[in-house]
Parts: sequence; structure tokens; C-alpha cells
Amino acid sequence: MIVDDEPRFAAFVERVAQPLDFDVDVTNHGREFKLAYKRRRPDVVVIDMVMPDIDGNELILWLVEQKCDADIIIITGYHPDYALNARLLAEFKGLRSVSTLSKPVSVSRLREALLNPGREFESDMDGEGK
Repeated sequence: MIVDDEPRFAAFVERVAQPLDFDVDVTNHGREFKLAYKRRRPDVVVIDMVMPDIDGNELILWLVEQKCDADIIIITGYHPDYALNARLLAEFKGLRSVSTLSKPVSVSRLREALLNPGREFESDMDGEGK
């Protein structure tokens, strides 16, 4: 499940995830994500850190309340420390496998994150997914 307010980036994540046999739901707003999450309880959640209606830290805390056992991938186009701090929060609060990615991210780096949860990845700086 993807929550990102940038439809082009969310579609990019979907295009990478589907051939890997992920059943993908794309949401563009926090409220929409929460409703979809309660219906599906996905195995993997891709969270954009900065969105107009809710930020990634708020979603992480909400996922903790939901007793989320999904792998989490935190993505940001801002400073990588923002995603790292969110990862530390998620792990401190008990979420299991948490990875971080910085935009822009390549197809290969995103694929690696989806298939190898729980790792921190550096930015590719090639702009492929931006």
C-alpha cells in the first residue's frame, strides 16, 4: 500500500511493485490511506513523509495504534535525516521492518527496498522516480 501526495511518484512505485507480485493500493491522502489500511492490512506500506493533510510521523504513530505488522518503507524528498528520524520513531514504537529511501530513487533501488525490508538506502540521484 502506498501513501504519497504526488500521483506521479505513487504511480512509479506501483509500476515497480506490481511485477514483483505485490497487490498494490495507491492512496494520496492520509484519511484515504487509513480507510484502505483498515480494509486490507497490507504486507508492505510505503509512506511519503511530507503530505498536506498528515505527515509521515503521524501515520507511523497511527500504524502503531493499529498494531501494524507490515514492512514499512519511509520515503522523503527532503533531507535524509527526516526519514531516518521517522525510522527511529517507528522502531522505538515497536514497528518491525522499517526501511528508508530518499527521492529521487531508481527502479533498482526501490525494487531492492521492496524485496529486502528493514534496510536504509542512499539516494540514487538519477531522478528516475521523481
